Amino acid sequence: MRLEKCWFCSSTIYPGHGIQFVRNDAKIFRFCRSKCHKNFKMKRNPRKDSTFEFERKRNRPERYDRNLAENVLKAIPKIDKIRVSREERHHKNNLVKARYVLQQDPSLTLPKIKVKVSQQQSEENHAMEE
Repeated sequence: MRLEKCWFCSSTIYPGHGIQFVRNDAKIFRFCRSKCHKNFKMKRNPRKDSTFEFERKRNRPERYDRNLAENVLKAIPKIDKIRVSREERHHKNNLVKARYVLQQDPSLTLPKIKVKVSQQQSEENHAMEE
């Protein structure tokens, strides 16, 4: 499902909604509602329209909080310890489950294969030593 953005107010346009205006130079303008289309035709500036303030994307940085940053840095080692202990517990539980499953159904393991070593190799090595 392709979601487009309104050219005027930058809100999301879902499939089957809105209007498209294609200019002579093949530039496509998509509008989410008739209000945006009408304001575009009246050549209004979308940045000066106060009615779309709530939908506008804002890239405002958060204020730096020294105490919050300090608390986060203190918490990182604790979080790492918790993560490592949970991973170890998870691996131990999986090993126990795997051992139990193998005891119940030994066909899951590969059959033992007897490997025969030829004696000729050892004789050749003995001949080279003399």
